[in-house]
Amino acid sequence: MIRFLLCLLLLIPLHAAANGCQGEIACPLGDRSYHVLAPEGWDGQTPLPVLLHFHGWARQGDIVVGHPRIAGATKTRGVLLVAPNGHRKTWDFWTSETEDVGFANDVLADVAKHYPIDPDRIYVSGYSYGSAMAWRYVCESGDGVAALLAVAGSIRQTEDCTQAPHEVRHAHGLKDRVMDFPMGPDGDTTYPVALWRAKLGCHEASPQGDWSVVPFLTLSRTTWADCDAGTVTLDLHPGGHFIPHGWIGWQLDELAGRVPTYP
Repeated sequence: MIRFLLCLLLLIPLHAAANGCQGEIACPLGDRSYHVLAPEGWDGQTPLPVLLHFHGWARQGDIVVGHPRIAGATKTRGVLLVAPNGHRKTWDFWTSETEDVGFANDVLADVAKHYPIDPDRIYVSGYSYGSAMAWRYVCESGDGVAALLAVAGSIRQTEDCTQAPHEVRHAHGLKDRVMDFPMGPDGDTTYPVALWRAKLGCHEASPQGDWSVVPFLTLSRTTWADCDAGTVTLDLHPGGHFIPHGWIGWQLDELAGRVPTYP
């Protein structure tokens, strides 16, 4: 549904920015708001991939559009960054009854009135509580989403999702004590993506070994590429609750078929 709506909105004349808002200046939308950041060097006409990123608890979208590990990745890769503002600086991701999924769809629809969005390259991301909200969003409205890029947060692996993104990429720290690492039965470290493996019909795990973006942090990657629909990637690291340096940019590069770079 969201992909169809975005395609329809491509026919509407565009303006330079939503109500003059950009970066730290919030875009009003009813009784709520969001932030948007266009990439550097954009010509004002070329359709843009979108990273819809949900902020962490007690934060707002102004933090997202100024964050070097989020905005620093999008603005140099030709990606439009969209950061909704949660009610009372948080998100209601606990059940499918949340109003925040509808709000996020309204945000994307409003952005599409002002920017030429590429409906085939809608990426949904989030960190901590925002990551859990990103999971909830694609669980309820993910059929038009190209990829979920989630960091350190999820909903219950037993949820019955009505929709799903084409691709899932999730990063989590083994020592996370804020959004605890969701260890599976008998110490199964692949459990953090059990929901999507089941939903997308994935079969055999394929360990990809250790890799790193920066020399001081090593991640261990496992992929499920033999799924009935889509793919799943899990990146684990030995640290705690944070966005790994360069991780978001690395995923955007891989999704675009480019050789990944840092920053």
